[in-house]
Amino acid sequence: MKIKGFIKLLVFCGILAAAYYYWPWRVIRHPPGVLINVSPRQEDIPPKPLPDVEGWKLTAVAKYGIRARVLGTKRYHSGFGSDVVPVDVAVGWGRMSDQAVLDQFEITMGNRFFFYEWSNQPAIPEGEIMRSAANNHIISANADVKKVIGSLRTGQIVTMMGYLVKARTPDGKGFWNSSLQRDDTGNGACEVFYVEAAKAADTVPMD
Repeated sequence: MKIKGFIKLLVFCGILAAAYYYWPWRVIRHPPGVLINVSPRQEDIPPKPLPDVEGWKLTAVAKYGIRARVLGTKRYHSGFGSDVVPVDVAVGWGRMSDQAVLDQFEITMGNRFFFYEWSNQPAIPEGEIMRSAANNHIISANADVKKVIGSLRTGQIVTMMGYLVKARTPDGKGFWNSSLQRDDTGNGACEVFYVEAAKAADTVPMD
């Protein structure tokens, strides 16, 4: 009986360990060092209509591809655009993908923005922070993308391909336009990103 009890305890501990490892919101940490040393790729294009999403009219204005470290995600259940963009994804590349740098920031998300704070002085120049991080309003083009975006964890490496867009509300009275540069801040500085393909990994994928 004692042996059976011990085996049950080992099984229970194994289940707990597996649950922790695969818990969808577990933050992933990495050794110090830059994980992503390439910037997002953008190619401006003539306006191109895309399929409607939740009744919103979408117009592509640039091809866009990014591989970056996930700095955080935020789900929105109500408010402007929550039907077409239920999830925002903040990402970083360059030194904003370095664990040693990120450990010196407090990163939060809310009201369709992401924020970074520090004590005393920033780990890297503020201009570099702005050029190496972005908040993305994700419009999923299909169920596969929606599944990937919905399960992203902080610290993962995400690769996304698609278009930066101008979006118009179903009634035609409201709009939501993507930023087309990486060094802007404040209202209108986020990317409105229509994602056609996405994948995520706990470590940097080997190409």
